[in-house]
Amino acid sequence: MGMHLDVERLRRCREKLGITKQEAAKRVGVSQPAYLRYEAGQRNPSAPVIHEIAKALHTSADYLTGQSSSSLPDVIIVDRNEDPTLYSVVNICTNLDNRQLKRLITYLNKLE
Repeated sequence: MGMHLDVERLRRCREKLGITKQEAAKRVGVSQPAYLRYEAGQRNPSAPVIHEIAKALHTSADYLTGQSSSSLPDVIIVDRNEDPTLYSVVNICTNLDNRQLKRLITYLNKLE
């Protein structure tokens, strides 16, 4: 059967980002008519497209298909030009071992 898109969740994720359907289509990399059909429930995208939609809308494919109640993303993309500070932090973290990362997470949680 494959993955089936929950159109209500799709719409809510797009609206949460404050973007138009046209902008969502652009971010996903599909034509505007294709995206409009997905959100209207007239057509179900393939699994790879669902994953691209999830990435573009900062959520997970499991959330968009009703397989998870958590809307947390599977992937977080940090653009060096858009957010150089966060990019630097992520870049530093890629060289840390698991023990160091756990210590850092503990420290970051205390900052919140």
